[in-house]
Amino acid sequence: MSAAKKITCLDCGQVNRVPAERLGAGPKCGTCGAALIPAKPVEVDPKTLAKAARTDDLPLVVDFWAPWCGPCRMMAPEYDKAAQALTGRARLVKLNTQDFPEAGAKHGIRGIPTMVGWAGGRERARQSGALRAGDIESWAARLG
Repeated sequence: MSAAKKITCLDCGQVNRVPAERLGAGPKCGTCGAALIPAKPVEVDPKTLAKAARTDDLPLVVDFWAPWCGPCRMMAPEYDKAAQALTGRARLVKLNTQDFPEAGAKHGIRGIPTMVGWAGGRERARQSGALRAGDIESWAARLG
């Protein structure tokens, strides 16, 4: 049996331990029952993002976006496809910079869409501009 991976629930914030071989099998939070690795990106708030980025053993990719941004809306279906393809290897989430402008400022987001990847509790990579699903997958695979 391989080592368990720590994964923060994106709904309740509880840290869960999931055996590595079960990451692709739809693990659920032991506290609230929410999917720990949803098939589509989940909207997160700054507090949840901070905890998951600091704690999770699985790479975390965050799309900083806003509803008024044309390139953000164009990239959304591609980001959804990439999240599904990366199930069990990385989690893709979204943070709305219109709703949380302080989070965009805190993370130095100067243009959107911008993806930021965390692994091992540290920011590992950053990419601005809309990308296709295959490019998002390749970029995320390099995180850890």
